[in-house]
Amino acid sequence: MDKLLTIIIVISAVFFIYNKIRSWRANESLLKRIYQTKSSLTLGFFLTAFGANLLIYQRSMIDIVVGTVFTILGIANIFYGFKASRHYIAQLND
Repeated sequence: MDKLLTIIIVISAVFFIYNKIRSWRANESLLKRIYQTKSSLTLGFFLTAFGANLLIYQRSMIDIVVGTVFTILGIANIFYGFKASRHYIAQLND
């Protein structure tokens, strides 16, 4: 489980950087928004996996608190990023 969470953390960090750079380079505002929402999604996956890693392999009370906060923020990023992604992709198809 430790290796799986580490792989998810690394992959989501790489995709976050990739989508953030794509959003900076995009000329059209709708594409820029789509890449920003994708980067928000991957940031959410990163925070959730990092928080879960702290909660599963806890060493102190600080790990529990930080892991809980990161997990909550990650889930919120995933939820709102998914909603925004559906909204902007629907606009792209019109």
